[in-house]
Amino acid sequence: MFDIKENLKKLPDSPGVYLHKDKLGQVIYVGKAISLKKRVSQYFRNSSKHSPKVRAMVENIEEFEYILAAGEMEALILECNLIKKYAPKYNVLLRDDKSYPYIEITLGEKFPRILKTRRTDRKKSRYFGPYSDAGSVTKIVELLMDIYSIKRCNMRTFPKNFRPCLNFYIGKCEGICTGKVDPDEYLKKIDEIQEFLSGKTGNLKRKLEKEMDDASENLDFEKAAKIRDQLAAIESISETQRASIFGIKDIDVVLGIKTGEKCYAVQFLVREGKLVQREYFVMSGALDKKESVSEFIKQYYAGSMNLPYQILIEEELPEQELIAEFLSNIAGRKVEIYVPQRGNKKEILELAQKDSVELKGSIDLREKNKKERADKVREEFNKIISQIKGNDISQLPQGYRVEAYDISNTNGIDSVAGMVVFNELVADKKSYRRFKIRTVEGPNDYGSMQEALYRRLRAAKAGEPAFLPLPDLILLDGGKGQVSAGMQALAALKVDIPIVGMAKDEHHRSRALVFKPCVAAMENFPSRGEEKNNMGKFSAEFDGFCELELRDNPLLFKYIGIIQEEVHRFSIDYHKKLRGKRIVASVLDDIKGIGEARRTALLAHFGNIDAIKNAELDELAKAPKMNESAAKAVREFFDK
Repeated sequence: MFDIKENLKKLPDSPGVYLHKDKLGQVIYVGKAISLKKRVSQYFRNSSKHSPKVRAMVENIEEFEYILAAGEMEALILECNLIKKYAPKYNVLLRDDKSYPYIEITLGEKFPRILKTRRTDRKKSRYFGPYSDAGSVTKIVELLMDIYSIKRCNMRTFPKNFRPCLNFYIGKCEGICTGKVDPDEYLKKIDEIQEFLSGKTGNLKRKLEKEMDDASENLDFEKAAKIRDQLAAIESISETQRASIFGIKDIDVVLGIKTGEKCYAVQFLVREGKLVQREYFVMSGALDKKESVSEFIKQYYAGSMNLPYQILIEEELPEQELIAEFLSNIAGRKVEIYVPQRGNKKEILELAQKDSVELKGSIDLREKNKKERADKVREEFNKIISQIKGNDISQLPQGYRVEAYDISNTNGIDSVAGMVVFNELVADKKSYRRFKIRTVEGPNDYGSMQEALYRRLRAAKAGEPAFLPLPDLILLDGGKGQVSAGMQALAALKVDIPIVGMAKDEHHRSRALVFKPCVAAMENFPSRGEEKNNMGKFSAEFDGFCELELRDNPLLFKYIGIIQEEVHRFSIDYHKKLRGKRIVASVLDDIKGIGEARRTALLAHFGNIDAIKNAELDELAKAPKMNESAAKAVREFFDK
């Protein structure tokens, strides 16, 4: 177990970021400190001086870890990034929650836009940054939009007779909405913008200088003056930002660590000479640190749109020059991989090495605590399974595959079942499955649960790979009725798997586990209302069912709660998706000449009802399975 007092003694008197975690290992608070030793220790003394919120947080701290930083500013940047990543419960009122801005080019759109953004999760966009000066980012974006007359609105399609906005009339936008802009010419501008943001400013400068000279020769001095100001702005931005934005100070450090049987690649992102982010990745199958680093660099950066200029490592790699050449080809410029021997790059590497040593200790401890928690949960499940099957606990599985099921519908309409999987007590999202209920009519959760389980187990018995292997334990969202329905499905297929219901209280939280013990186990159960302490608090139920109350077992309560929330989320998301499609389909049903085939084709082609509503007549006519008369029917319906 994590000994807080002992680990407080080991804290360095150095700047950095600390992460407080609860019993389940979830990050509940991220903070920064000039002195980690002084700041973290403050939480665990003089509790009477803490605010109620801090006292509540401290009561939930089960362990902590920290990341070293070179200074206070670097710690702030790290803190912001970690808060964004974990969204900890007790960081809601953080005073300074800003994050570095990026410049985004929305390459997934027919006419891409250029934006200032603080999110980088759109797969079809390209990002430049991060930048430390938000004001400079705003200036760059505005300048590039002015020079190239880039689209400013977020509309992708435009209805018939759409009137251009003011930006078109004052020359700030070419007017995509008019339909007169050549997409190929527009994309050439986007290419030039990407070139500029990649640090190649010469072409843009030469272009503007020529335009300024032409304007002067034509005596258009107002236009020439405007271009002169744009050139001055570009020069100013280039000079002040070159080192931090475009220069070789965009560096990644990649190190390897080995802890137990696992190897990790640790990636540090250095921007403007500051450590802004640290990530670590399990490298399955790697035998040592060097192999972890080599495979990580090849696999991770091969799919990256924004490669660093330099990747620092601590020891030479096999085929290092070949890998660097490979990455340079992807980036379209030189990418260096090397071991720094002196100067500030050496200092950056040494700081990362020092931090990776601390990280290794943290991972070792985390894995130990994780195993202890898993062993305790497994022990509780073993007790329940032994009561259901009558097995000796020593004969029960050591590694668990737990499957949980939930039903979601609206008064029996669009009824679905969700199946989530936890392998070794960790969510395995690749194994999640969902079922559209076919045979049950109306709001019948018991029948729906029975159908879903039957179909899942029948597929497994038929040898379908997507439904293998069978679970060691099945959890159902609900009580005795759901468990009975599930047992009937198993009996019909002659499958013997323990089934447990997850009963909720009036606040929709996990209250108890409901199951049916075997006959031999029932003889040892108390009569209704009595208590027995060998497994916690039990109450015998009618029809041979019993409940294990969770209020006296905090770890099992939280773990069951996590599973219950996850299966509920997964099933209701699928239900909402089906419901949304049905509502959209019902709108299109009212259009004469639009049957099921055309309705499906329209939705597949345009994506949503708004896009169909805003589509031009010729766009509708060119869509799959459509013709001119059907397109006119759609256009007339939405133009009413």
